[in-house]
Amino acid sequence: MTERQRAAEETGAAEGGAPAEREEVSERTVEAVVRAQLAKALGGKRGMVEAAVPTIGFTVSYLVMQNLQLALGVGVGAALVLAAVRLAQRSSVQFVFNSLFGIAIAAVFALRSGDAEDFALPGIIYNAVYAAVLTLSILVRWPAIGLLIGAVTGDPTGWRSDPAVVRLSSRLTWLLVLPCVVRVAVQLPLWAAEKYDIASTFAFLGIAKIAMGWPLQVAALAAMVWILARGKTPMADGAGPADPSEEDPGADRRTPPAN
Repeated sequence: MTERQRAAEETGAAEGGAPAEREEVSERTVEAVVRAQLAKALGGKRGMVEAAVPTIGFTVSYLVMQNLQLALGVGVGAALVLAAVRLAQRSSVQFVFNSLFGIAIAAVFALRSGDAEDFALPGIIYNAVYAAVLTLSILVRWPAIGLLIGAVTGDPTGWRSDPAVVRLSSRLTWLLVLPCVVRVAVQLPLWAAEKYDIASTFAFLGIAKIAMGWPLQVAALAAMVWILARGKTPMADGAGPADPSEEDPGADRRTPPAN
């Protein structure tokens, strides 16, 4: 019996009950959680299409007619049609609602300024903030993927006792940061060029917004699956950190037992 298992049993006994019945965090646990949660977030091929159609409708309409209100009407109308189809089929409207909410926020920004390129501004701000929050979670050694693992296994902090899980969670969280950084790095200059009349980049901004939506998320998911499929991250009980500086400040400093 490993030290971690004995500690879990002692904790349960100290609380006056049987040893805690919690799912052991392992490589299989991490892979199952990440696959299930990301697949659910993507919504399949249909969810991806439903997310892209309103933006495509808005971008094409504005390029053809150069009328902001009409183009926004086309984008919102497309989302409402997709929602109606979902309701008629009695299926979930979650992804259509997400798309409708997103285009509604974008419409507010564009209508307030009167500039069509501001349609992309909420997405740029969201990705910048999201990337900053995820990066901070990694730097303070509470990576977002680890928090997700803790929520699913029923032990919010137990995963931090295994440095291998922390390292793997950090790598996977970096893969969530990367698409956000790429979107901001590409779309912000295109928005600024159109906003300040440096160049006519609206069409490129619309294309970038569509191409860097779900396709980048799918690429991030594929990279996560590849990392998890390698199965070379030490996740066994008793595996110690590769670097003493990576140990949890409150962890036992003794040399871990050999596997």
